[in-house]
Amino acid sequence: MVGCATVPHVGPTNSAGRGTQIEVSGSRGTLSERDTKAILARLAATAPDAGALERHLAIEQAVAESTLYADNRVTILQNGDETFPAMFAAIRGAQHYIYLEYYIFEDVTSQGTKLSDLLLAKRQAGVEVDLIYDAVGSISTSADFIASLQSAGIRVVQFNPLNPLKSKAHYSVNDRDHRKILITDGQLVILGGINLSSTYESGPGSGTSKHATDTIKRDGAQQNAAEPRELWRDIDVEISGPVVVDLEKLFKEHWSEQHGAPIADQAAVRQAGPHGQEVVRIIGSSPSRVTSRYYVTVLAAVRNAEQKAWITAAYFVPTRQEQAALIRAARRGVDVRLLLPSHSDSSPALAIQHSHYSELLKAGIKIYESDDVILHSKTMVVDTVWSVTGSSNFDHRSILFNDEVDAIIIGKSTGDQLESIFQSDVQHAHQIDLVTWRKRSLGERLRERFWPIWEKMF
Repeated sequence: MVGCATVPHVGPTNSAGRGTQIEVSGSRGTLSERDTKAILARLAATAPDAGALERHLAIEQAVAESTLYADNRVTILQNGDETFPAMFAAIRGAQHYIYLEYYIFEDVTSQGTKLSDLLLAKRQAGVEVDLIYDAVGSISTSADFIASLQSAGIRVVQFNPLNPLKSKAHYSVNDRDHRKILITDGQLVILGGINLSSTYESGPGSGTSKHATDTIKRDGAQQNAAEPRELWRDIDVEISGPVVVDLEKLFKEHWSEQHGAPIADQAAVRQAGPHGQEVVRIIGSSPSRVTSRYYVTVLAAVRNAEQKAWITAAYFVPTRQEQAALIRAARRGVDVRLLLPSHSDSSPALAIQHSHYSELLKAGIKIYESDDVILHSKTMVVDTVWSVTGSSNFDHRSILFNDEVDAIIIGKSTGDQLESIFQSDVQHAHQIDLVTWRKRSLGERLRERFWPIWEKMF
């Protein structure tokens, strides 16, 4: 399954960006040096440490290899009960085109409306609808559902079909499209960790979900309809502004690679307008690249952290370099905190997660395990001014095999929000202490020794 896949070695990043001229773009292209300085000064004025902000911006410029965009509006969406209504509202508001790219794509329901009914109505109204869904992630999705969309004129591409005879691109059963993206009219995007899956139809206090199937799978668990459904804790972001153009490029690259029918250039329908004040960079990672840009960016952020690095991870299977970076950060006085699941839809990943605890705890890293939810969030905040959320997990699979998409958000506003969410979630978690951890059972220790052998699969 994993073949000869090897996690790439990333060299020192402590001097990355030194002397780099920071470039920022807007809706009309690259901003002037004067306008760029004005934006940086505004961000620095609200940052706890202006030096930290400038350093992270310079590092981003050096390692991310994608454009930094100003003037975006960013809204944090928590769980399905906030994200699904926002998704459905975005689809309703689309006037020209809708792009959807999801690992798990199901006919979900929000506030009494089925996704299929909404998409069919928009297509009937003349809105172009293009869909990419992953063959493995959506393996349980009804074929009739997909067929009904296609018969109505919605264009559908299956990413890397399991049958090699049906594959129109480079075939690899292990390379998956793990992205979760909704784009409308070049103006708005919703991305993050939340699939269009019935798993997320459950909200706080809702008990069981209306829809369930009969299998279990990682990254969007499904279970018997008679079983009570736990709340899945997750984060998406809604972004409007100039950065959306980069997400459209990523979508169209996948569409072309999978030999979808040509998509018309929609630049004429995009409208430049007031959005917000957030500075955002999009990173699209793919196993076709020698090194995941997301991986390099995260390592650089941790290695250069000065005050804090707070990470929420659905699947915590760190590479040797990631673990070393976290330990070194803690030892130089950085407040490193990890919020991780106490139970998961992937028990092997949980065992691998536990195998790292002793070394992390000895370095002074604070570890919390979430108690009353299935934790599926993927967020990280460094020095309050650098934040990331998206589809990438803190694991090997996101580095080696998955196509992922993540939003790097520079500035204190989003950092404060994500830190507040982290602190709130910690109230519903228990802290792991080293003394108690050393008393765990022999059975747990044996699992922790066995599963890391296969960690590249997780």
